[in-house]
Amino acid sequence: MTRNASATITAPYAALDRLAALKENPFRRRICEVFSENRSGALNFDQFLDLFSVFSESAPREIKVHTAFRIYDFDMDGFLGREDLLSAVQHLTHNLLTPEECNSIVHKVLEESDMDCDGKLSQP
Repeated sequence: MTRNASATITAPYAALDRLAALKENPFRRRICEVFSENRSGALNFDQFLDLFSVFSESAPREIKVHTAFRIYDFDMDGFLGREDLLSAVQHLTHNLLTPEECNSIVHKVLEESDMDCDGKLSQP
């Protein structure tokens, strides 16, 4: 298969959702969206390889941190704002917490991590 051919074969998110490596991850859709060129969650072969190489044990820590930031940056503005953090908490807790509990967690995260006090976290 040529490199061009591998870029034209695309697996839809519905197929990727069933992969054992992603199945239990609450961010599985978001992970696929981040690696998908058109943000649909569908991946071509090269994007699929990129996704799994980032999560391999041998991937550099800096790449893992950058990717995690992109996954949590739901509005893709380059920062983790209040809404991004709320979405992350809701994904992690499967929406089992009350809005007040979620807001309390987000407040605490920003209080402890927002070094420049602008209400958002900057990319490391």
